[in-house]
Amino acid sequence: MGELNIYGVYVPIFLIQAILAFIIWKVVCIGTDRLVEKEWIALPGIFNICIYLILLWLIHWVFIQMTT
Repeated sequence: MGELNIYGVYVPIFLIQAILAFIIWKVVCIGTDRLVEKEWIALPGIFNICIYLILLWLIHWVFIQMTT
């Protein structure tokens, strides 16, 4: 993928994708917290990690599709 040069500091593209996925994940957590309170989700920690990884994969896939 590469990196961006921001005022002499190299920032990996994957870091930008991870931050974007984290912001979207925080918004999604607002909805899933209701399910955790109702105890519909047994292991919320593992569920949240899986949701974050899925979002990160989707964002990474979109970035790859946009560059090719």
